[in-house]
Amino acid sequence: MNDSSSSLTERLSSIGIVPVVVLDDADRARDLALALRDGGVGCAEFTLRTPAGLAAISATAGIDGFLAGAGTVLTVEQADAAIDAGATFAVTPGYDPAVADRLRAGGVTVVPGVATPTEVQRALSDGFSDVKVFPAGHLGGGSYLDALHGPFPDVRFIPSGGVDPGSLGDYLRRSWVLAASGSWMVPRDAIARGDFETIAAAAAECARIRDEARSAR
Repeated sequence: MNDSSSSLTERLSSIGIVPVVVLDDADRARDLALALRDGGVGCAEFTLRTPAGLAAISATAGIDGFLAGAGTVLTVEQADAAIDAGATFAVTPGYDPAVADRLRAGGVTVVPGVATPTEVQRALSDGFSDVKVFPAGHLGGGSYLDALHGPFPDVRFIPSGGVDPGSLGDYLRRSWVLAASGSWMVPRDAIARGDFETIAAAAAECARIRDEARSAR
């Protein structure tokens, strides 16, 4: 990991929460980013599940105090598009070395997705010490991360999938959990109707849970 990538992952670690955004209208992206940042969560993973994802990254990449990332990056072509859009980090649901390498070559910090010890070991051997565990909730939640931590004590995890306000604090009490990701604080319908006050309040509640969890480490 180069110095720039290390610095960015430490910023993600400081934020502790990665909102997973499915956006239908890129014109909402800037207001959404400001609501999250002002609530204490200064980043978002804009998924490439909709055509608005790339435009949202471009619209928010220059916001002070906010990290614009790409999510659901599945192909090398999507990796190139995320790089061109200005993504500072990218998250993948699974581990494809070709996609991860293309993102890394483009200067994007990559958090590849894993689900098994074999995939963790492969990612680690390829130079990735920070990985996303997906779908964490279905795999066993915190107890599954505990099991992975044993043989991989130098790997940090981002649990994703099934994370909610009730489990967020439990995950973040683990010092080797880099951050946790979820979508409950960025409901698609609230974004569509421009209800950014609700989103800012949800982000603030996430930040409160984060701070309490980390103080209990």
